[in-house]
Amino acid sequence: MTDLASVDFFSDPALTQDPYAYFDYLREQNPVFRGLPHGVVAVTGYAEVMAAFKDHATYSAVNAIGGPFPPLPFTPDGDDITEQIEAHRHLFPIHEHMVVMDPPSHTKARSLLNKLLTPRRLKENEEFMWELVDHQIEEFIENGRCEFLSEYAKPFATSAIIDLLGVPAEDRPEFLAALGAERPDGNRVGALDGEPVGRDPLQYLDDKFVGYLAARRAHPRGDVLSGIATALYPDGSTPELIELAKPATFLFAAGQETVTKLLSAAVQVLGERPEYQQRLRENPGGIAAFIEEALRMHSPTKVDFRLVRRTTELGGVHLPAGAVVMLCLGAANRDPRKFDDPHEFRPERKNVREHIAFGRGIHSCAGAPLARVEGQITVRRMLDRMTDIRIDETVHGPTDRRNYEYEPTFLLRGLTELHIEFDRAP
Repeated sequence: MTDLASVDFFSDPALTQDPYAYFDYLREQNPVFRGLPHGVVAVTGYAEVMAAFKDHATYSAVNAIGGPFPPLPFTPDGDDITEQIEAHRHLFPIHEHMVVMDPPSHTKARSLLNKLLTPRRLKENEEFMWELVDHQIEEFIENGRCEFLSEYAKPFATSAIIDLLGVPAEDRPEFLAALGAERPDGNRVGALDGEPVGRDPLQYLDDKFVGYLAARRAHPRGDVLSGIATALYPDGSTPELIELAKPATFLFAAGQETVTKLLSAAVQVLGERPEYQQRLRENPGGIAAFIEEALRMHSPTKVDFRLVRRTTELGGVHLPAGAVVMLCLGAANRDPRKFDDPHEFRPERKNVREHIAFGRGIHSCAGAPLARVEGQITVRRMLDRMTDIRIDETVHGPTDRRNYEYEPTFLLRGLTELHIEFDRAP
């Protein structure tokens, strides 16, 4: 990758493996850079990405997942295209999900999700995860090695979110099988990654949850699903069943993807930087900052998109209504104006928690508390039960010539495999 000016971020396979030199190049040109293929404006500066995230009146989330694909279903007309967006909203990918909604629809959908993600429910889920982590480790600890994503991260993340949403125990094996998390060679029915843009990959989950909620609305059982089924909007009105299911199923899918990527990134660092293993064993209180730095350095979501609703300026750059803006979280989290030595892993940095791996503003990730706890519990128990966690050189090569493969998508960043070896703790 020598000529950064000519590469196409959306199709260049080299950039899916390592986008950071390209992000740095764009930021050096301008933190708000016009000139990407498909007319996309790349925002790589931390301050500029934050400004756009927080200004939902100017930047619509209607194209958050698809970005420039497919092209806009209308030709922008004038300096305020709000009415055009609303008239064509049903033509955008996954338009029924909260991630692409704007207020007031987003506000209503988020209110339903907040009724699920209560402090009490999150605490109960955390207690479940402390049992789950040891169950999952038991599956492979005697082997002294594992492929971390298939043998731990995917089944752990899926089981944790299954529990949070209250899926009945008798149905959990079916969910694990359907989502490819029940065995290392399982066929994953993808959630958000690797699916054709424009196709709703969440139909399986929608169908399952609508069925659960219909049964609980008719015959409440006092369980988590019954709580969701009987939830009301803030104005006291009763949501349709699909309106209740959508926030839950998107949380399910997004949580599975991002947590798997976070866990593998954190364990990759442990293998590459073994000095942190003993450091964190001696000071478990440092695990939280370790996870935050892993999120900053290896943001699971590389980019998020917005559609400029009203003609505006960002970072001194004119943006006409209808412009497609790519908010580069992976770049913002390595902006040297915000983070000193941004390409260095330094969990002791004072502003380690100020990354935006989970976004900011009204669309900040609702599952962020869950993801953080999953990361902290995983690292804590792996360090308790294993010593000398190391990268498997027979697969990934020696220290000076590592070979990692990342998923070939411009949207998310995550390893396809992570093979580790370890000794069992005495």
